[in-house]
Amino acid sequence: MTPVEYYHVVFTLPAAISAIAYYNKAVIYGLLFDIAAETLRTIAADSKHLGAQIGATLVLHTWGSALTHHPHVHGIVPGGGLSPDRSRWLACKPGFFLPVRVLSRLFRRRFLEELEATCRRGQLRFFGQYAELNDFTAFTQWLAPMRACEWVVYAKRPFARPKAVLAYLSRYTHRVAISNQRLVALDERGVTFRWKDYRVNGRTRNKTMTLEADEFVRRFLLHVLPGGFHRIRHYGLLANPSRRENLAKIRELLGVVPALIETNADVKATAAVPSTFVCRHCGSPMIIIDILQRSRPIRAPPVERAYA
Repeated sequence: MTPVEYYHVVFTLPAAISAIAYYNKAVIYGLLFDIAAETLRTIAADSKHLGAQIGATLVLHTWGSALTHHPHVHGIVPGGGLSPDRSRWLACKPGFFLPVRVLSRLFRRRFLEELEATCRRGQLRFFGQYAELNDFTAFTQWLAPMRACEWVVYAKRPFARPKAVLAYLSRYTHRVAISNQRLVALDERGVTFRWKDYRVNGRTRNKTMTLEADEFVRRFLLHVLPGGFHRIRHYGLLANPSRRENLAKIRELLGVVPALIETNADVKATAAVPSTFVCRHCGSPMIIIDILQRSRPIRAPPVERAYA
């Protein structure tokens, strides 16, 4: 983490696209990630706004408070970036990152362009009431109203401090759909849980909802991701291949010395010896914490011996 402001930006898909996303999770969730990141980086690179290379961590949520299917990504973005020549840190205005209306317009245009191209390549599938969209002409006609409706992109207040970012990530990145604290009862009526209603005169109302057990399970299973799909992704300056180098450059420009804490002599000794094993995914050295000895195989169950 670096000692700068961190901003919280949310990109949401319209209800109609959320409906077809359920049948095309990997494709549409992937587009949601990539187009949201592209939008942030494009607007931030524009000299009319920030004129800098930025980084972002995006976290996918697919649920609303009532467990409905509501795909959106939360973006956690440092409040600034590197100048194009990487010689300066360009900070955004205090309390303001990027204009959300500009973000919304570009996000809508780019997402629809890529969604249409994806359908043209035959990478989308439609069933039930949406089966007719398998015809590309029908799909483009269905898509047309999406170009005129508002797409919800909004920025929350910046995090109070870098530690608050870590607190947010620890609470929300590995929770799926509902936490235990929201569960109220399980009885003959079904499952009762707390939820927030955002539609009452623009205010948030805390309510309780009871669903039959099978409906509760159905809603929960809406949010199971495709196998191997990553719900947290890093882009730009925070992308995995170059993150270490970029963070070192940013700290240098900000005059920040990273705190290196050695917990014991073993850690120091390990750091001094070149690693024998390297992670094939990220290239980082792997540390041996234990060696499991191979046990002798059991070739057959023991046989009882009869004694005279």
